[in-house]
Amino acid sequence: MTLSMIGAGFGRTGTMSLKLALEALGFGPCYHMAEVFKNPAAPDWWYEAALDPAHANWGKIFEGYRSTVDWPNATYYRELADAYPDAKVILTERDPDVWFDSTQATIFRDELTADMEAPFPRMVRKVVHELFDARMHDRDHVISVYLAHNARVRATIAPARLLVYDLAEGWASLCGFLGVPVPATPMPKVNSREEFGARLAQEVPDRV
Repeated sequence: MTLSMIGAGFGRTGTMSLKLALEALGFGPCYHMAEVFKNPAAPDWWYEAALDPAHANWGKIFEGYRSTVDWPNATYYRELADAYPDAKVILTERDPDVWFDSTQATIFRDELTADMEAPFPRMVRKVVHELFDARMHDRDHVISVYLAHNARVRATIAPARLLVYDLAEGWASLCGFLGVPVPATPMPKVNSREEFGARLAQEVPDRV
């Protein structure tokens, strides 16, 4: 199995809903940060990949997966697009201020453990926090990084290969881009701030 779809959007842009949508459309299993929590070896794999992404063993990380969204992969969309030249790319976006507020209530809410050698915090610092110069609560800075990332994706990925997507658009543009029929079921909408907090407490109580 090889990746046929790569998500370039940062976390909290609807990536969990997109994961479920892709799986419903036949593009699963779909990798997501939630998959990292399930595999104790994954944080070390991602940290190793981050040290030299141009030569990372993506096949090991994505074995058994057909698509990937969210972090950690969003940081390396360019390398993944090169490694999987037939894969399409989806950039999920939402209003920058709404996105920032969502990060502060969820993924950037808690400080990581001070133990740099713990695999999960070490991976998150390298793969995510370095993007923002570890200034996770600086609104102007974080939003500027977000907007610059989205602009780079647009400039890097060929237009025919890229869908810039807001999940509020629903199924039509996503299914048209992927060349599949529109399902009769509603578009998934999951991982609200409340759902995120409950899931994180259950899955990773000792990792943040």
